[in-house]
Amino acid sequence: MGQAFGCIQVDQSTVAIKENFGKYDDVLGPGFHFMPWCFGSQLAGYLSLRVQQLDITCESKTKDNVFVTLVASIQYRALADKAADAFYKLSNTKEQIQAYVFDVIRATIPTLELDKVFEQKTEIAKTVGERLEKVMSLYGYEIVQTLIVDVEPHDQVKSSMNEINAASRLREAAFEKAEGEKILQIKQAEGEAESKYLAGLGIARQRQAIIEGLKDSVIGFSTSVPGASTKDVMDMILITQYFDTMKEISVSSNTSAVFIPHEPEDLPSVQR
Repeated sequence: MGQAFGCIQVDQSTVAIKENFGKYDDVLGPGFHFMPWCFGSQLAGYLSLRVQQLDITCESKTKDNVFVTLVASIQYRALADKAADAFYKLSNTKEQIQAYVFDVIRATIPTLELDKVFEQKTEIAKTVGERLEKVMSLYGYEIVQTLIVDVEPHDQVKSSMNEINAASRLREAAFEKAEGEKILQIKQAEGEAESKYLAGLGIARQRQAIIEGLKDSVIGFSTSVPGASTKDVMDMILITQYFDTMKEISVSSNTSAVFIPHEPEDLPSVQR
């Protein structure tokens, strides 16, 4: 109705393109405008100045012959001072941006191995953004942000990568387990060595005490029994220990012993 009376309204963050007898005349900003159609003025169309987003999916092959799918997110907007270029120079802005993104990605990815693609997502996005900014500024558009939001290898490649990662972790776990067992065995060996060393000290001290006791017994017996020789005392001590040993063997319920004559003169009878 307003256009019938030569009046139009332009919304915020939008501009209108005015033509006069089919020729570009002016860019109309937000607000109310008088456009007398009877003098050849007409509205060619509207152009949004808001930031728009375009998600682009592109497949390419890496340097190590792995096919990957990249998802790029491009944020762009038309410039108010170049609204005429943005409106007239491009018939399909999204297709133009997509073509340049494909060109940059398919020229960059084949120079990188798969692991590098994941590591250099920011650098790839920066390269795409710089190329787009240089080209799209000629058509009245500004590239606000360029992001590589996803890198998706084929399913078989992902499965292989997961298997490699799992094998690496299992190998690391096995190594750590072996190291732990090695340390445990070393500590056990050190403990056994220390135990044997202390046991040896105990046996040595025990024997030293026995020697000291025998010495005291010989001296005491020789003093108490005049005329007794050292050999007599030692023979008596050995006989006493022998009978003590026999007594201990006989009273033990878990001992099974057979005594065989062992004097030299008894050997022939034993053989017979």
